[in-house]
Amino acid sequence: MTRPSVGDTSRPEGIEVSGRFEQRSNAKGVIGKATRRTLNRTRWRASCRRMLGHVLESIPPGWRSVLSEALADPAVLSLDAYVSRERAEHEVYPAAEDVFAALSMTPYASVRAVIIGQDPYHGPEQAHGLAFSVPPGIRTPPSLRNILAELEHDLGRPMPPGGSLVPWASHGVLLLNTILTVRRGEPGSHAHRGWELLTGGALQAVNAKPGPVVFLLWGERAQAQGRLIDRHRHVVIESAHPSPLSARRGPRPFIGSAPFRRANEELVSRGNPTIDWDLGSS
Repeated sequence: MTRPSVGDTSRPEGIEVSGRFEQRSNAKGVIGKATRRTLNRTRWRASCRRMLGHVLESIPPGWRSVLSEALADPAVLSLDAYVSRERAEHEVYPAAEDVFAALSMTPYASVRAVIIGQDPYHGPEQAHGLAFSVPPGIRTPPSLRNILAELEHDLGRPMPPGGSLVPWASHGVLLLNTILTVRRGEPGSHAHRGWELLTGGALQAVNAKPGPVVFLLWGERAQAQGRLIDRHRHVVIESAHPSPLSARRGPRPFIGSAPFRRANEELVSRGNPTIDWDLGSS
């Protein structure tokens, strides 16, 4: 190859310059705009995957394997960077180690029922990664109080002293919020950032199970999430949301809906064991 003379700025094709490869795409050897956009997009996705690495490690392998499509989505790939910035600038719930508690406590293979929430509680010390649940020792929020009262009326189980639903999670009840993080005092603040794609992928994965799985859909938002559920293979029980504002309203009020008894009756009718809804002394 002829050595370029002093002042000659041309470069042979394929020579790496400052970590980039130039490619002849026109008479002047300038990289094409479409190619540049493709390279930039590829680098951005690779960067997001590196940043998301520690979060992916906290998703249990059984769930990660069925969420591969959702985890490849650019909006999901950018979640970690977004939530990290939010934590640097605001108080964000739940704690980082509890973000995927629902998936950790209820392995994919063990899911027998699903209760869909919205986003985590936005008050201090309330959220711990399970829809509707609060840690032991925390005052029971109104919606959860209605859930526990319905459990008592439905199955005759005494009202537990606390509001932890961890026993349900360990019995195969997936307590999944559609949004997994929130700013303090700002409900819905982390909506439309990618969480819905990830949790929607989890619901699709559960829907793909041979069944039957019981889906308890409380309120319009949860019911919207359940539109694609295979209702021949699975059990769907719908009612109003347990919030005091809606629990007694509509054609299917939550109060008196007996969701836990109905869930077990449906399972038994299909030759499956019942779910243990006992919360003990949570």
